[in-house]
Amino acid sequence: MLFASPTFLFFFLPACLAVYFAVRGIRAKNAVLIGASLVFYAWGEPRFVPLIAAMALFNYGAALAIDAREGPARRWALGLAAAANLAVLGVFKYADFVVGSLDPLLAPAGVALEPPHIPLPLGISFFTFHCLSYLIDTFRRRFPANRRLSEVALYIALFPQLIAGPIVRYKTIARRLRVRRHSLGLVSAGLRIFVIGLAQKLLLADPLAPLANACFDRTARPDLLEAWAGTLAYALQIYFDFAGYSTMAIGLGLVFGFRLPRNFRTPYASRSITEFWRRWHISLSTWFRDYLYIPLGGNRSGAAATYRNLVVVFLLCGLWHGASWTFVLWGAWHGLFLVLERAGLGSMLRRAPPPAAWAYALIIVVLGWVLFRAPHMSQAVEVWRGLVGLNGTGGFGATMALAFRKQQLWAFAIGGLLAVFGLPRRRLPRLRLGPALAWGDNAASLVLLGASLLRIAAGTYSPFLYFRF
Repeated sequence: MLFASPTFLFFFLPACLAVYFAVRGIRAKNAVLIGASLVFYAWGEPRFVPLIAAMALFNYGAALAIDAREGPARRWALGLAAAANLAVLGVFKYADFVVGSLDPLLAPAGVALEPPHIPLPLGISFFTFHCLSYLIDTFRRRFPANRRLSEVALYIALFPQLIAGPIVRYKTIARRLRVRRHSLGLVSAGLRIFVIGLAQKLLLADPLAPLANACFDRTARPDLLEAWAGTLAYALQIYFDFAGYSTMAIGLGLVFGFRLPRNFRTPYASRSITEFWRRWHISLSTWFRDYLYIPLGGNRSGAAATYRNLVVVFLLCGLWHGASWTFVLWGAWHGLFLVLERAGLGSMLRRAPPPAAWAYALIIVVLGWVLFRAPHMSQAVEVWRGLVGLNGTGGFGATMALAFRKQQLWAFAIGGLLAVFGLPRRRLPRLRLGPALAWGDNAASLVLLGASLLRIAAGTYSPFLYFRF
């Protein structure tokens, strides 16, 4: 079920809110959210509801087993439980990739491998990382294992962040699984945040999708203008698509009394790749930092070990995003520049004029998005060639020209400004102006909601990009 679908907006969400606020007691409210989350997931993936239920039950029991043990037995319990979670992720997400990669190597020996074509459950990368962080933090004694299965199940399956994050640590919402505050003000604020995310998705990300598709999917050899238009369109599309989903999830979480972590902080304003990863998909980058980079040794064992750890983390970060060599190379691309910045480039950037540092970071990120978006490596090479003019410097071809309309120009202009500078911030100069500004916020939210609903009515919205990851 899509947040931007009529089914969700006009039926599921109102019904969920009505039942949730009608029942009393936190356990009853949790039960409503668990049921709503299973319905939400079953709407698009009914065959995988037993999988997510089994993972919740397994990790509930595994955390109790870890918590009850000491010494080597405790480490073994964590290792086996983590291996089981990773095995589920590996089978569903990477089996075809592994078989497809081995098949050419074994072909000379007369061995032919047939890919199993296992369907990918929506959000499996996200809820698997939820499970792993819960187990690891239990092992580290950050908190005791929760003995209420319903609360563990709600943590794993909470529908606002179930499909595409943000990746929420158990400690972040542990207390609110038992004690939550609800008020009309929180509901109103949460819905306004949700509308902002909805507008990011429908009014900025979706209009740019035809340009990215024209460049990467329908043009064999994009020239200079086509390559830059398509690549920049994709850079804005993936930002507003994913940031829009995260914003909607944060807004919905607030409606139900949960404060989910912020996932983006204007990443295209960064002046280095290091800074970019402090601003982009923050919940994922901090997850890898805390559960992989630091356990590998972080930067505590000298420069060579630090560079190795950075490369390992970002190779796995690329693989986490998708089962394809282009994603692995995308991770290697970012890992390379993180190593260079750690080795001295970072200090040069801090001394460089801010516009130059910003241009460097933006170009590296945009070139990396080519690998992320291209369906295969040969197309990525053609887009790169187009970006430097090797495919010609003419105007738009027919495919790109058909995709470029007035709404794309507006999305480029507004999206570019918002991506770099963010939403305007203001402070209340006087307390008596507060109500007037609140009415202004409500009016702006209604305008954004109306424009978003018009786009939904036109039937032009598309699924979230991160659903495929």
